[in-house]
Amino acid sequence: MRTTPPRPTHSSRPRAARTATALLTTLTATLATLATLTPTASATPTTPHCPESALTIKASIPTPQHPDILRISATNRTTKPCVIDRIPTVTFGDLDGAAEPDPPTESAPYHLAPGSTAYATVHTVTGRPTPSARTVDFITVAADPSHHGRRFDATAIGAPPTGIRVWTPTTTWWRPTPA
Repeated sequence: MRTTPPRPTHSSRPRAARTATALLTTLTATLATLATLTPTASATPTTPHCPESALTIKASIPTPQHPDILRISATNRTTKPCVIDRIPTVTFGDLDGAAEPDPPTESAPYHLAPGSTAYATVHTVTGRPTPSARTVDFITVAADPSHHGRRFDATAIGAPPTGIRVWTPTTTWWRPTPA
């Protein structure tokens, strides 16, 4: 009697090859689906950081009755939108540190349209000052921590002749309108 080999019920390829082919087909289909769901870099343009040279920074003490409150602003002088940090960087003379954001927050982008201005308020003295409160002759305001900032002498912004008092200073976030 002659025996014939049994007919294969599957493909004649080894099982490992069939499994690899099935996995490759599934992976290809998954990647194709993800490609349609994931935006491409060109579909989500990013707004560039504002170069310091493109901004006009201003600071003033609006009323002599409140010499511990500064109004600051940053204006985008360009024809293109750009981004600054949502927290102004305000430093005081040669003292270490900067005004803390109120309310507390982390860095994040703040978008400035062409020609638009962002505003913030700085309280140079918060809480109850102690005898260790300091007085400085100038402040430096930057729209972004990567900028050097613009220096303002105390008398130029309307501070008393004795200078700008500093005790646990705070700053608001940038906002689109003055407060």
